This record gives sequence, C-alpha cells and structure tokens, in this order.
Amino acid sequence: MKKYLFVLRKPPHSGAYIQELLDIILTTAAFDQSVSLLLMDEGVFTLKDHQRPETIGFKDTAAIFKVLEMYDVNTIYVEKESLQERGLSIENLFLPVIPVQRKNTSLLMTQFDVIIPS
Repeated sequence: MKKYLFVLRKPPHSGAYIQELLDIILTTAAFDQSVSLLLMDEGVFTLKDHQRPETIGFKDTAAIFKVLEMYDVNTIYVEKESLQERGLSIENLFLPVIPVQRKNTSLLMTQFDVIIPS
C-alpha cells in the first residue's frame, strides 16, 4: 500500500476543481491506499464551517468531505500559518484537522510515497 498526500491550495469554490479532486481522492482511497490531505493557502477555506456556496451557484462540497471518513481518509493536515493569515482557526473548520507549521510541511511530505499537488 502506498501513502498518498493530496495538497489542496485552491479555494473551495473555484469551479468544478474541488469536486473533481474529491472524486480522485475517494477513488484512490477505495483501492485501499492510505490517503491524507494537506490544506494550504486558499485551500484552508475548503473546510470552513457555515459556508453557503449554493447562494452563488456552486455545489456544496462539505457533504463530500464528511464522507471521507467512510473511505478511511481520517488524516487532514492544515498549515497553521495559512489559517492565521486568513483569519481562521481550527475551531472554524467542520472536520478535525492536525495543524502543521509552515516550516514543517516539507518534512511532513517526506513521509508519503505520492504527493498530488493542486
């Protein structure tokens, strides 16, 4: 089994991108691969609680993120500085995450066999 790390840097409502990436994540996990996520930059908004994307014509991807646990995708890292720079904290997110300092993200990435950037 390989260890995959999906790095999400784009905002959650940037077209169909996030939904397509979630499909890839779920497909990878369905084939018994170890899958983790790292949210950085604008990607930290992906798990922001109380969003209403349907009001601007986008699909709510929160429900798909909540399904990750059923696929054994339980490890979600978030870059601490990216949260702070955007006025967010871990309490603003709707799933549990593991905070990682920016200076440690490179070291974190060395623990994975495959890194899928966004």
